[in-house]
Amino acid sequence: MTAEASGEAPSTTRCGFVALIGAPNVGKSTLVNALVGAKVTIVSRKVQTTRALIRGIVIENNAQIILVDTPGIFLPKRRLDRAMVSTAWSGAHDADLVCVLLDAKAGIDEEAEAILTKVASVKHEKILVINKVDLVQREKLLALAQAANERMAFAKTFMIAAISGDGVDDLRHTLAEIVPPGPFLYPEDQMSDAPMRQLAAEITREKIYRKLHQELPYQSTVETDKWEERKDKSVRIEQTIFVERESQRKIVLGAGGATIKSIGADSRKEIGEILGVPVHLFLFVKVRENWGDDPDRYREMGLEFPKE
Repeated sequence: MTAEASGEAPSTTRCGFVALIGAPNVGKSTLVNALVGAKVTIVSRKVQTTRALIRGIVIENNAQIILVDTPGIFLPKRRLDRAMVSTAWSGAHDADLVCVLLDAKAGIDEEAEAILTKVASVKHEKILVINKVDLVQREKLLALAQAANERMAFAKTFMIAAISGDGVDDLRHTLAEIVPPGPFLYPEDQMSDAPMRQLAAEITREKIYRKLHQELPYQSTVETDKWEERKDKSVRIEQTIFVERESQRKIVLGAGGATIKSIGADSRKEIGEILGVPVHLFLFVKVRENWGDDPDRYREMGLEFPKE
């Protein structure tokens, strides 16, 4: 009797990197969180919130799936944009297989067209994932799937709604079956390779965007300066929010400090829920002019600094 037939876990383990490639706001971060079953990347209404290759780690039966959540691929204008696009494509080429995400509602628009053209150069097996299927009629979904598969030979096609989890289990099972044989690369209880200090900074950055998504541009970042685990099991965290101009600093602070207090309260609550202990969070706002041209900032975010 085989291990599978007896109900025992197979002795051979599988492990591989799966890159998620798609246009901004196609739902990559939401899909990572749905696959992992916990929050490991920030999800914002603002496009371009994922800057570095934050990996979510999924254990499914005898397989470990390491998800590479790349920045949304778009037409880069600024230096930061170019760094993010370069990082996204390096993640695709370095992975064991690639999931190409399409927005069911947007279909094959200009951005999706550019991605399909470029992803053809990636030699790994490619899976088509059509997200947000709950927003589109079945006939349109089938036509979109057919059009995409005519453009490229996808190994499999999945239709999902990442926000509700519909179809995500089937995708997870399939990824577990096709990642290559090999030992686990991360401890089984580890959901992400992003250190908690970085994740805490990402959570605060998400709260800023949710609060100020119209007023504040992308030239803002959050750094966790201090992380102290206290005797009473609580954690004291100090973070600095960096903006490029004094006018932006005033926006983040708000009248009488009301905005930053609200941001801090939301962030403290979520960090505390993840850590499972009380959190004391202290936020500071500083002006760092032209931080978008500072190579050190890029290294801290896991991005390569573009020379041009």
